[in-house]
Amino acid sequence: QVQLVESGGGLVQAGGSLRLSCAASGRTFSSYAMGWFRQAPGKEREIVAAISRSGSRTYYADSVRGRFTISRDNAKNTVDMQMNSLKHEDTAAYYCAADLWGGFYPRSTYSAYDYWGQGTQVTVSS
Repeated sequence: QVQLVESGGGLVQAGGSLRLSCAASGRTFSSYAMGWFRQAPGKEREIVAAISRSGSRTYYADSVRGRFTISRDNAKNTVDMQMNSLKHEDTAAYYCAADLWGGFYPRSTYSAYDYWGQGTQVTVSS
């Protein structure tokens, strides 16, 4: 079992920044990859970014590449996502997720992830 708790969401103006954090517990954190997903009302959940077990490999959705940065601290069992230059279309509930069975590269598909946090809301006003 893996427990994930997100924090750091909130309301921000367009062009601003937020930093999301996800705290993990229950299994050796460095043994699984992590991802951030988001879901806006009426839309499907989509990948935002993912990071490998060691942190040496990352993946970004085209819509956030260059603006968001995912990182992890295996000593603290946390994965963060720094979000800069936020846009109104970034408004969504953001979820962190754990991929226990992935390989060397982080995976981008929803079905690859085994455990999910409860989500944190990010609202970007235009």
